[in-house]
Amino acid sequence: MERIGVIGSGTWGTAVAALLCANGHAVTLWSAIPEEIERIGRTRRHDNLPGVELPDALVCTAELSEAMQEKDLLVMAVPSVFVRSTAGRMRPFCREGQRIVDLAKGIEEDTLFTMSRILEEELPGARIAVLSGPSHAEEVSRGLPTTCVVGAHKKETAEYIQSIFMSPVFRVYTSPDMLGIEVGAALKNVVALAAGIADGLGYGDNTKAALITRGIAEIARLGVAMGGKIQTFSGLSGIGDLIVTCASMHSRNRRAGILIGKGASMEEAMKEVQMVVEGVYSAKAAEKLAKKYNVPMPIVEQVNAVLFEGKPAKEAVGDLMLRDKRIENSDLPWE
Repeated sequence: MERIGVIGSGTWGTAVAALLCANGHAVTLWSAIPEEIERIGRTRRHDNLPGVELPDALVCTAELSEAMQEKDLLVMAVPSVFVRSTAGRMRPFCREGQRIVDLAKGIEEDTLFTMSRILEEELPGARIAVLSGPSHAEEVSRGLPTTCVVGAHKKETAEYIQSIFMSPVFRVYTSPDMLGIEVGAALKNVVALAAGIADGLGYGDNTKAALITRGIAEIARLGVAMGGKIQTFSGLSGIGDLIVTCASMHSRNRRAGILIGKGASMEEAMKEVQMVVEGVYSAKAAEKLAKKYNVPMPIVEQVNAVLFEGKPAKEAVGDLMLRDKRIENSDLPWE
């Protein structure tokens, strides 16, 4: 039995806390909002995980020191926009060599840092890993079979976290490509917004399949240019996570996109979804990265135009369809 602190009591953090409790570990769940964590502890329920009863063994606290001290593993589960500020609060309680696995998916807009790089900067001396894949909290909390990948610099760190999370309903693979995992995890949210916008416009399965296929091509181009490995983007944190985020109504990014496609503004859509829509925050960062690495990302470009420049969604789709003629894969030779 390992002692684990989960930092962040959103749906994903709470679902993971329940999973780790079921795996036999001693788990403490922390929230920055005292009223929220008190309610979770008292009712053994999370408002956004209906029908799910949390284990009695799960300890809930609003004290960050209690969630962190004497823990074998910390799970970083706050939204990406709060990773840096939360890590700053964690610094006084973070011991040398502390293992931390990050669940947040995003790119910091100002620095263009991945979440692991932020944690390495804010918590020097910690051993950082990332966990990602097609894993909606609503399904994990109900014990539905799910598969993810954990990435770390050191094999032993990845294998340790793999052993902590593995269960009959939660299978974990390992990978040394942390960067590729994080790029796939962050940018799929932007493509999911596009998929939702297409749904809101009333387009069909053909459109969705095109966005997923061309979306992973964009993500992979950028990821490889940044130093990620091409194999990662055909795996769980690449095409796997992209499929589930573009196709499921559990996806807050797709739901926000649907509302935008129906005419809502970005601000109205985020308010309606009532949870952090990571793709909105990652869209600008993705466009900046595309320019920095000179990588064409037309879907990302059009999503930004719709979100931040007031471009009509239908016009954005039209511009995607009427781009210059291209070859699908320039690496393939002709006869």
